[in-house]
Amino acid sequence: MVPFLLITFGLAWGIVALFIFFPQQMSGMFGELTGQHPLFFLAVYAPAIAAFIIVLQRGGRRGLQQYFSRLLLWRCSVPWYVFLAIGIPLIFYTASALQGDLLRDPFPFDSGQALITASLLMAIKGPIEEFGWRGFALPLLQCRFTPLGAGLILGVIWGIWHVPAFLLSGLPQGSWSFMPFFAGSVAVSVIMTSLYNASRGSLLLAILFHFQLINPLWPDAQPLDMALFVVAAGLIVWLDRNAMLTKKQAVTEVIP
Repeated sequence: MVPFLLITFGLAWGIVALFIFFPQQMSGMFGELTGQHPLFFLAVYAPAIAAFIIVLQRGGRRGLQQYFSRLLLWRCSVPWYVFLAIGIPLIFYTASALQGDLLRDPFPFDSGQALITASLLMAIKGPIEEFGWRGFALPLLQCRFTPLGAGLILGVIWGIWHVPAFLLSGLPQGSWSFMPFFAGSVAVSVIMTSLYNASRGSLLLAILFHFQLINPLWPDAQPLDMALFVVAAGLIVWLDRNAMLTKKQAVTEVIP
């Protein structure tokens, strides 16, 4: 965990810190840091890069192949697929409706091509984090803690990792409040822990979950959407309490 966190935070925070403390020099050399900037992608990929390096160092090429084989795991109970396909967008639309924003901008794209482009950019950005967070860090934490404890700890780490993004106006998080986002990150981490164990360590479903969180089709319903994820996390922990409060079904192998 220590080298994973050092690489993950060092790479991501280091890139953003350079733009915070040396804005003119960095912008002059690389341009303004935005959500589509290559250096921002590199920062977002930090957890995955850290995981790949350590898995390759510990398990070699064969170990890395086995690690990637978890992308082929997809079997899970039907309620989880319903939650992925309907539950997550329902949370965003419900939060937007409660805030009175649902009809303000129902389709914020000029064309279908713009939607496809935005979706592809989201698909190759945030979801890649899951190779590190759920694919690497979560199994290690579950070696020592119950799934609920591991999910809470990872959620705190995940939320804190995003802090620099809130300090730059060119990034999406620059217009959000941090504490609702932080609470939502912890809640989402708990939900994803339950899904991860229910799917026997599927990287594919973790990636799909993350994409649904940032799907450009859903309305930006900050901060109420984060509150609804907290409620959803509480319900899922209660319904899945036998698995979340014991280590019987916890996936603890990084390399299967």
